[in-house]
Amino acid sequence: MNSLERFYATVNREPVDRPAAWLGMPDIFAQPALFKHYEVKDFHELKLAVGDDFYAVEVPYESSNASAIYAAFDWYMDGNVDAEERTLTTPGCFAEAEELEDLEFFQWPDPAKYIDVEECKRRVALAPDDKVCLGMMWSAHFQDTCAAFGMENALMNMIANPEIYEAVDEKIMEFYLKANEIFYEATKGRLNAVLIGNDMGSQRGLMLSPDMVRRFIIPGCKKLVEQAHSYGLKVIYHSCGSIVDIIPDLIEAGVDIIHPIQALATGMEPQGLKDKFGDKVSFCGGVDTQDFLVNGTPEDVQKKVKELRTIFPTGLIISPSHEAILPDIPPANIQALFDEAQKVY
Repeated sequence: MNSLERFYATVNREPVDRPAAWLGMPDIFAQPALFKHYEVKDFHELKLAVGDDFYAVEVPYESSNASAIYAAFDWYMDGNVDAEERTLTTPGCFAEAEELEDLEFFQWPDPAKYIDVEECKRRVALAPDDKVCLGMMWSAHFQDTCAAFGMENALMNMIANPEIYEAVDEKIMEFYLKANEIFYEATKGRLNAVLIGNDMGSQRGLMLSPDMVRRFIIPGCKKLVEQAHSYGLKVIYHSCGSIVDIIPDLIEAGVDIIHPIQALATGMEPQGLKDKFGDKVSFCGGVDTQDFLVNGTPEDVQKKVKELRTIFPTGLIISPSHEAILPDIPPANIQALFDEAQKVY
């Protein structure tokens, strides 16, 4: 099997020769050590050297105040969005808004002005033909709406003033649906899957009730999934933390793969997820980045991958349990993960 065949079999929970494996998107400060370990000069070469089944592509977005699509909104109206140090908790520009009229001052960006179609094409053209070309769309409308108000204000508005929360969320969704369409049209025929998502889980459970998730997050999820599916793309849906209580809702929304298996979060143990949902949806992740990959040995990592392969003979993309590998993870442990995942037993 090549990477594409392996991926589609995994999505459909059909037999595979060995698990699909994804490196994720290493943090910029983690990349130098990985480059040195694999003796490569850039991220493109690293993806190929690792033996990744995926080739992830970021949406090219460049405006006067943002250089990443997930940082497109200047919620603090200071002319610059720091993509590395963003926070959801600082009160945003809508913190004091009480009426719909209080939102009218904000100038919503038009993604068509800031996404270079030719650069979209160039980036996906770098992906080898037999790899899974994965668009990192994010489209994190819940997180952006939280940042627009400040998280505490946003969560309170969900209860006390849902109309104003939903009005901001709707504008954010319009932005992402348009941005995604531009990217999907530019890359038609070259893209295989996309990653979208919202962090709504904590270590012990959801950050808001399942009913609140169903009202304020799942409808946007459905629109984003339907849009991706209309282009023939598979959807990996991301949320950190414990999200076991709303996995059935993500399945109903049409999500193809749940990312990540954050195994140290309550209810996210691989065996439990396999038992509950293994016949309904596929998963990605499973190799813990909070403690295990940081402090374990390469031998420990090999054992963990073997264990995951036993639990999920198919239906699992083996990957670090957070897509942004941080500098505290030894590159030798990443190599051990891929070495064991790529063995054909």
